[in-house]
Amino acid sequence: MARASLGLSITLDRKHKESLHTQLVQQLRQSITNGLLPAGVQLPSTRAFAADLGLSRNVVIAAYDELFAEGYLEGRHGSGTYVRQDLPLHTRLSRPSPPPCPRWVRPPTLPEISAPSSDPHMIEFRLGTPTITPLSTRIWHEVWRKAIEHLPPNMCGSPNGDPRLRAALADYLGRARGIACQAEDLIVTSGATQALDLLARAILGPNDLVGFEEPGYPVARHILAASGAQILPLPVDDDGMCVDQLSQSPLAPVLVHVTPSHQYPLTTRLSVTRRLALLDWAQTNDSLIIEDDYDSEFRFHAPPLPALASLDTTGHVAYIGTFSKVLTPALRIGYLLVPSPLREPVERLKRFSDYHTSWPTQQALAILLSEGHLDRHIRRMRHHYAHKRQLLKEVLAPIAHLAQLRGLDAGLHAYLELRADLDAHRVAQDAKARSILVSTIDTCYAGTPDRNGLLLGYGGLSAKDVVCGGQVLREVIEHLAGETRRNLG
Repeated sequence: MARASLGLSITLDRKHKESLHTQLVQQLRQSITNGLLPAGVQLPSTRAFAADLGLSRNVVIAAYDELFAEGYLEGRHGSGTYVRQDLPLHTRLSRPSPPPCPRWVRPPTLPEISAPSSDPHMIEFRLGTPTITPLSTRIWHEVWRKAIEHLPPNMCGSPNGDPRLRAALADYLGRARGIACQAEDLIVTSGATQALDLLARAILGPNDLVGFEEPGYPVARHILAASGAQILPLPVDDDGMCVDQLSQSPLAPVLVHVTPSHQYPLTTRLSVTRRLALLDWAQTNDSLIIEDDYDSEFRFHAPPLPALASLDTTGHVAYIGTFSKVLTPALRIGYLLVPSPLREPVERLKRFSDYHTSWPTQQALAILLSEGHLDRHIRRMRHHYAHKRQLLKEVLAPIAHLAQLRGLDAGLHAYLELRADLDAHRVAQDAKARSILVSTIDTCYAGTPDRNGLLLGYGGLSAKDVVCGGQVLREVIEHLAGETRRNLG
C-alpha cells in the first residue's frame, strides 16, 4: 500500500489482472465521488504522485488524462490539477451498519444533556455557564507561555495529578475554604463529573442506598444510580437538606451526596447546625459524605459558611471541586479530596479511566494558582456576577407578587418561584417562542415535584441579555397571570 501526498491510501496490486493505470483511475474516481477528494482540492503533480506511489510517471499521466476526459478533473494555468469545482457535493462514505439491535448494545441508562441552541438570537438562561470575557487575555497568554516553556515529559504522569498542581491546590483550599490538607490527599480529575464517577465506582455496589437532595443535581443523581445504587430522596428547605430524614430511614445510606454551599437547584445553603448533624450522623453510621462544593466561590452578601470537609474530624467527607465555574468548563479540570482509605482505589480507577489529566492544562492552572492570578480573578468575578444578579432582581421586581426570585446571595443562577396557579411549563414554552430559554425546576426531581418555578442561569449572559431576557419573562408571566384571572372570572 502506498500513501499519496494528498493523504489518500492507494492500494495497487501489481499481480492483479487489471493494469496499474486502471486501478489508480478507479480509486481516484471513487475518492472523488464519495467526497474523500472534495471539489476544488488540488492533486499532486504527476511527478510527485508517481514518486509517492512508486510508479512510472506515465501511469499517473494516463490516469489523470482519463479523469480529465471523464470530467472529474480540471487544469488551471500555471497552478496545477484540481478536482472540478462544479462537481455536485458528496458526503464521505458512511460506516457499515450492524444489525438493528445487536446483543452487545444495551439501551442507554443516562439521559441526554441538552446542547446550547444554535439560534444566535436565543437568550439562554443556561445553568452552570460562566463568563470568561473579564479574564485578562494578557495573563492568559502569559500563563500558557510559561506552561509550555519546557517540553512535556515523555511518559504518562501520575494518575493523581501533577505534584506542582496538587501542592498549589492544597494551599488554595487552605486559604479559600479553610480545609487543612496535603498535596498527597488530592487527586486531579477531568472535572466534577469524573470525580463523582470515580467515587461511585470505588464505593457503590448494586442496591446500595444513597442519600440525595430532592430536588437535586440530575447529572449527579444519574451517575450514582448508574452504579446500581438505590436513591433515597432527602427533601430540601430554606436551611438546605433535611438531615433529620436520614435517621428515619430503616437502612443507613452508604453515602450522602450534598451541595451545601449553594444547593442545586434551590440555591439555599446548608445551615451550620445541619452540617454538624450530618457529620455526626456519618460518623455514627460509618457512612461517607460527598461534598460537591458547587458555586462556593461566589457569595455576594452573606459570609461563606465553612466547608463540610473543614469541619470533618473523623475522615468521613470526600470533597469535590472544579474550575468550571471559576474559569471555564472547557478546561475539563477539577479535583477530589478523598479520605485515606479511598486513595488507592480511586487512583487505580483513575489510571484505568484516562490515566492522567492533560499535562499542559495542569501546568497552566498551577501557575494561575501559585502566582495569585486565580484569587484576583475570583474577586473581580464576584463584582461582575453581583452586578448581573442586581439587574435580574430589578427587572423582575415588578412581578414579585407573581414570582419570587430566590437565591440571590450566591452562585451563578437564581430560582424564580411562580405563584401556584401559574404553569412553569407554559411560561417556559411562551418564553421560548420569544427566543428566551429557561429551565423548569421539575427536571431536578426524581419524584413528584412539590415546587413550581424556573431556574435562571445568568452567569454566561451579558448584562444586556440579562435585562432583555428578564423583561420578556416578566411580560410572559404577566400575560399568563392575566389570562388565568380572566378564565377564573
